[in-house]
Amino acid sequence: MTDITNTGPSAKPGDAPAPRFELIDVTLRDGHQCLWSTRMTTEMMTPILSRIDQVGYAYINILGGAVFDVSVRFLHENPWDRVGLLCDRLETPCDGLTRGQSLYTFELFPDDIVELNSHVLARRGIEVLTVYDALNDNRNIESSVRSGHAAGMKVNAMLTYTLSPVHTDDYYVARTRELVALKADFISIKDPTGLLTPKRAETLFPAVVAAAGQIPVKLHSHCQSGLAPAVYDVAIRSGIRYGYTASEPLANGSSLPSTEEIDQRAHRLGLCTGIDRAALSDVSAYFRILAEREDKPVGKVAHYDPALYEHQVPGGMISNLQSQLATMGMSNRLPEILEEAAQVRKDLGYPILVSPFAQYIITQAVLNVVQGERYKTIPDEVRRYAMGRYGRLAAQPADIVLERAGIRPDDVDLSPPAEHLEPAIPRLRKQLGADATDEDILLAAFYPPELLKPLQRPKPKYRFSTTPLTELIRFVATRTNLDYARIHFHGTEMTFSR
Repeated sequence: MTDITNTGPSAKPGDAPAPRFELIDVTLRDGHQCLWSTRMTTEMMTPILSRIDQVGYAYINILGGAVFDVSVRFLHENPWDRVGLLCDRLETPCDGLTRGQSLYTFELFPDDIVELNSHVLARRGIEVLTVYDALNDNRNIESSVRSGHAAGMKVNAMLTYTLSPVHTDDYYVARTRELVALKADFISIKDPTGLLTPKRAETLFPAVVAAAGQIPVKLHSHCQSGLAPAVYDVAIRSGIRYGYTASEPLANGSSLPSTEEIDQRAHRLGLCTGIDRAALSDVSAYFRILAEREDKPVGKVAHYDPALYEHQVPGGMISNLQSQLATMGMSNRLPEILEEAAQVRKDLGYPILVSPFAQYIITQAVLNVVQGERYKTIPDEVRRYAMGRYGRLAAQPADIVLERAGIRPDDVDLSPPAEHLEPAIPRLRKQLGADATDEDILLAAFYPPELLKPLQRPKPKYRFSTTPLTELIRFVATRTNLDYARIHFHGTEMTFSR
């Protein structure tokens, strides 16, 4: 059990302090990434920031690879400006996530780009740099850890969880010890598809906590199997000291557990979270109204699906795949493709279905099904993966993959991928000129000029104060299809019917 203590909001004078289980908010990042295709704009966030600050989170996760990428490609917002604005407005420390050597895209970047990115995030106000490698090859996060510390941030290093014959408890203990050697400030267990079960957690969590020693451990588990809340119970009992959650409208489904539920579970287990439930109620009410206004879904508790443990494909990717198959008139082939994805993953040495390898596996599975033959066509990205160009593999790919990809033993390279990348900053500074800022340099490294042009438009004016009732009235006033509206007040909670 954790030895972190706090009196908490419900403590009485003279009471012994309750052990504390801290919560980290992902509503502004993973919540809308999973449920709204990462389409929450900065304008949607700013009115409720002050109330989010009052909830009592230990940290607020505001940045991730998809958030950065979608901001540029689809929302046409400067991601650096969003990070700076949120960090300036939030008193709660902000957390930003990157994908190791890939940062925000699927491309691998040299160390000088990774290091500059850390310093820019720190200057913009990020206090915790969260980093993971999709292969759990911790050589790919060394430059992030080193530069994150040099920039004055704490570093949260993640272990990405999956199921396979090679991803045993001993495997994760070995990866944990590597992160201890790197001097990470926090170690997180990241379960992107919600594959953890309470039974597996009973052995895995104590083993990782023991291997981490004095370094606090966090849990980041999605709800796709419906088991995550019960897994958080095991985490609390095992000495894990932080849990990632989202406010209820943007929780559950393919997102993470709701703050409301994990707060209640922690209290039932005798721990204090420090959560202000009145503030949390207001935040959830705001996002419930926002979802209605923007015609976005709210998270629903997922039902247990045994097939998930075979294909292991994240829910957001299944939704995208369904849409793509529908446009091709192939909707009926989804079960076949998911079944093939499980075989492809096995043949490739059990990569974890997280970006970018989830996309590679699905692409290969679609090709196999459409062409009626396995590995008749192998994309370059899959070939590079099998050759070790992205990092150390958990297991060797099957012979059929190596043979059809034309990969010989001498083609496989086990050295760290960053060793093969030339520094990029001197070239970019020469290309962009003396007036280019560090942020300009990084954006030019990530994207072609045509994608960056929309980011130069004037910055919008944001609202920074609201209440759920204000938002509800504003929303109702814009609707022309309402004959009447009835608002029910239950304490601090509102429901809306029409």
